[in-house]
Amino acid sequence: MVDMSTTLGPVTLPNPVMTASGCAANGQELHRFFPVDELGAFVTKTVMAAPRSGRGTPRMAETASGMLNSIGLQGPGIEAFLENDLAWLASVGARVLVSIAGNTAAEFGEVAERLASSPAFAAVVGVEVNISCPNVANRGLVFACDPVSSDAVVRLVRESLPATTPIFAKLTPDVTDIVTIADAALGAGADGLTMINTLLGMVIDTDLLRPQLAGVTGGLSGPAVRPVAVRALWQVTAAMRDGRLPTAPLIGVGGVRTGRDALELVAAGASAVQVGTATFNDPSRPRRVVDELEAEIARHGFTRFADVVGIAHDRMVSP
Repeated sequence: MVDMSTTLGPVTLPNPVMTASGCAANGQELHRFFPVDELGAFVTKTVMAAPRSGRGTPRMAETASGMLNSIGLQGPGIEAFLENDLAWLASVGARVLVSIAGNTAAEFGEVAERLASSPAFAAVVGVEVNISCPNVANRGLVFACDPVSSDAVVRLVRESLPATTPIFAKLTPDVTDIVTIADAALGAGADGLTMINTLLGMVIDTDLLRPQLAGVTGGLSGPAVRPVAVRALWQVTAAMRDGRLPTAPLIGVGGVRTGRDALELVAAGASAVQVGTATFNDPSRPRRVVDELEAEIARHGFTRFADVVGIAHDRMVSP
């Protein structure tokens, strides 16, 4: 038996496996395949202040080792989310990590404030701040590509939530130095970080010789991005270990299909992992990763999940 519990700031979860935002709707569909409360936490689809129809079709495309999506943060808006989705998740005992976003920094704060006033807020174990989306007020610049914008968003969310509610800033790998962005988010009040969001990519339809997605570009996810996620986790963990960043929990996401995939992110520094794209092919995959990750940890002779977090940094091979 392995103790699979993990601690993310003030919150302890029974296991470290979560869904990834946007890949399992808001729980009811996935619940038909396994009880969602068996996961460490359920991560919701990113919710914004107002209902949003998303981008035009086609907005998904398969790639050789993953997929591109250009959904455009389609969703019902915060009011409908609270009344229908969060209330349902609370009713089945799920631990909920709510993903929020906004067109402006102020909108992030508004969504967080409305979330905190919900009767179902007791089910919320944290808030994932999706700063990897464009800042409409700043000509579409992605918040997480700029430390000043990242700081502004995280500060507003922190001020809008109870001090005991942990927040995790979700970072994009499409930056020159992810440590700089991590520093800004943590300095502004983030309790931890989620890494990584999708990479910006594009597919050309070679029959029609035009972009395959209506939105031209989309977010690349799946196995192809896992090495990028491992690199980002490694760099930020190393910066924490050498004192360049304050110590904080990291949630790893990107290309996790199996327990062995998850173990790679954990060894690089993740205290929890999210399963996303693999869920489209196998809806039971997040629950299976819990068991597979436990088996992998036991195979290495460990009895506690926590003992494996970041272990690769201690096993560096000298040149």
